[in-house]
Amino acid sequence: MKPDKKVGIYGYGAYVPRYLIENSSIAGVWGKLATPIKSKSFPSIDEDSLTIAYEAARIAIESSKAPRDRIRAVFIGSESKPYAVKPSGTVLVDALGLSNKILSADFEFACKAGTEAIQAVSGLVASGMIDMGLAIGTDTSQGRPGDELEYTAAAGGAAFILSRVSEGVIAEIEASHSYVTDTPDFWRRSEEKYPRHLYRFTGEPAYFHHITSSVTQFMEEYGYKPSDFKYAIFHQPNAKFPQRVAKILGFTREQIMPGLLSPIIGNTYSGATLVGLSNVLDEAQPGDLILLGSFGSGAGSDTFVFRVTDLIEERRARPPLKSFLKRMVTRDYSTYVRYRGKIDM
Repeated sequence: MKPDKKVGIYGYGAYVPRYLIENSSIAGVWGKLATPIKSKSFPSIDEDSLTIAYEAARIAIESSKAPRDRIRAVFIGSESKPYAVKPSGTVLVDALGLSNKILSADFEFACKAGTEAIQAVSGLVASGMIDMGLAIGTDTSQGRPGDELEYTAAAGGAAFILSRVSEGVIAEIEASHSYVTDTPDFWRRSEEKYPRHLYRFTGEPAYFHHITSSVTQFMEEYGYKPSDFKYAIFHQPNAKFPQRVAKILGFTREQIMPGLLSPIIGNTYSGATLVGLSNVLDEAQPGDLILLGSFGSGAGSDTFVFRVTDLIEERRARPPLKSFLKRMVTRDYSTYVRYRGKIDM
């Protein structure tokens, strides 16, 4: 998909909570071996997906000096909303001091809800219906105690202000592509506290099939090849999947490592690929091509290509993502259980 009017990223920001739990600590309780993910982030007792979204969006606005009165859409992708029935975006509109003459909606598509929000905002911008819009991916992921997901389900988020390229952007969206099927590899029914998954079924027919299909179809349609890209970012449910899918598609370890954060902070679900994109933008240089391949269980994949512009240096996120990673502190399993509300009183 290519818009008639070119759209790009005007500003961006990311946020990761400061607390970590090491997988060895989880394994010590449940008697299982730790995964290749060494540790994962989790929110403090007073944090949720909304506060994470706020911090990421605030950084995006302040770093880019985007005019708040021209931001006319706030779309949030998340599968861990604080309210079952109440929009999250409306809270951000007021908290960020945006105009109330604005569109707001919550998006859900498992882990690709954030890239889904980017698709929607970019369409509105390209059509001329709005000048600028915020697309956010944020989650405080849940995993049943002792389940494989508990080793990976983490917290974090990223926000992107999109505008027409003529406004001056730090990265132009050259094209995008989406691929979806009804593949039920991961789900959570109403009233259930924790999601369920079909273990290895989530690999071949879900994650690998959808990302490889989306990226391959995209490159065939628009004439790209892996060597064209300085960076490639793939969804990170664990440490192995993104490295394996990169190898299948012909990308090198050097291309994916700057955006591969799951070994340190775990799978931030709707924020995963977008937090990776933020880390890449923190070091990218003008002219660099970036490929992003998201994945959402259920299932689907969005592929984007971004070309970095000369404005990147003056609009980099402040603080950069690495500053949040440096301040992280480790907590034990009992603190983690308490903060995540895993004990029903």
